[in-house]
Amino acid sequence: MLKMMKLSFYICIVVLVLFGSCRNSDKSGFIFLVKEWEGKEILFPMDLVFTIQEDTIGYFGYDANYKIVTYVDSVGCMSCKLQLLRWKEFILELNTDYSEKVPFLFYFYPKNKAELDFIIRRDTFNYPICIDEKDSFNKLNHFPRSFTFQTFLLDKENKVLAIGNPIHNPKVKELYLKIIQGDKVGSDNKKNVIQTKVNIDKSVISLGHFDWQEKQKASFVLKNIGKSLLVIQDVNTSCGCTEVTYSKEPIQPGGSVVLSVSYKAETPGSFNKTITIYCNANSSPIVLRIMGDADGY
Repeated sequence: MLKMMKLSFYICIVVLVLFGSCRNSDKSGFIFLVKEWEGKEILFPMDLVFTIQEDTIGYFGYDANYKIVTYVDSVGCMSCKLQLLRWKEFILELNTDYSEKVPFLFYFYPKNKAELDFIIRRDTFNYPICIDEKDSFNKLNHFPRSFTFQTFLLDKENKVLAIGNPIHNPKVKELYLKIIQGDKVGSDNKKNVIQTKVNIDKSVISLGHFDWQEKQKASFVLKNIGKSLLVIQDVNTSCGCTEVTYSKEPIQPGGSVVLSVSYKAETPGSFNKTITIYCNANSSPIVLRIMGDADGY
């Protein structure tokens, strides 16, 4: 009973973390989805194998006290969804700070296996992955369609403690860490955070047409128009092909910070990428966008 009460509490916090800034019209559907997975057992097809850079490894991780499981399907930009460099950082952080090693189980259902192999080698991702070409894992569990809800923190019985992608949402990452490390879990209620107001010079930048092999640059300016310091906690991009640099120093009231964005297309074609800023502004998270056409000749 106590375990289920704790589980329900974790799920409620996930709802607050994921949907605090969503429109009311979206929240009810999202909350229903999260509650649907509350305490649900994730099933694992035992006939699939894991590899590290094509070297097969044996059975591992399913009976650990905690495990993080992520599924990536073949819909859309695989590089954007994978964000393997960020996963490497998270794995290193968690398994350095936590005394008991937490297994990470990656199940990939690629539309283009050659593309997936290229991304894994490019990012030197030397962690176990399962390339599930028949989509067996998804067929067994019927995961939500949105990749936001295709990552799970599981307990020893493979039941869902939390749902959400810790790579694409730093609040979910923080929640995962708190649960695993046994810290007090509570909502980051905006009333308990000193907030400020932000003005953005522009939220969308078009890079127009350009040679797809040439790196493009753009910049956004955030001005602190409130009465408190502006602190940027994290900046996430929707694709590994987009990088953002900025000053990590707090911004005084009346001051500004420049976010310098660089984009290097992986293939020719039109693109529409997002940059999500998590900060102590009342409008956080702030979503910026770059778009354009990377032309091939």
